[in-house]
Amino acid sequence: MKIYTTQQEVEKDIKDGVLAIDGDVRFECFISISASITARNITARDINAWNITAWNITAWDINAWDISYYAFCCVYQSIKCLSIKARREKYQLPICLEGILEYKTQEPSLVGKIVEVKIDDKSYRAKIID
Repeated sequence: MKIYTTQQEVEKDIKDGVLAIDGDVRFECFISISASITARNITARDINAWNITAWNITAWDINAWDISYYAFCCVYQSIKCLSIKARREKYQLPICLEGILEYKTQEPSLVGKIVEVKIDDKSYRAKIID
């Protein structure tokens, strides 16, 4: 089992934008990464992500954009996402034991928009680039 204890250890294993997990792994720290995670099984307490692709997911709470699972997705509390779908013909519908499955609406992107920003009581116009 691979154990990550710092954000830097996780970042060192990201290759070409993907954190590939082979076998069991444990995160003993909070992580924030801009990468895809490929894994067969995800078992976690809380998952906050943009997109999740996994074989099976077991978690306490999931907050994500898009979730794609192979056969089974079970959460103790709730799932909040834009979309969730199984990738095979035989699958179990997502289960929320003590919460609900909530579909979010995607917030409009501000990329490319001109916004007004106030810094030290002065107003500036800025273009959002990323």
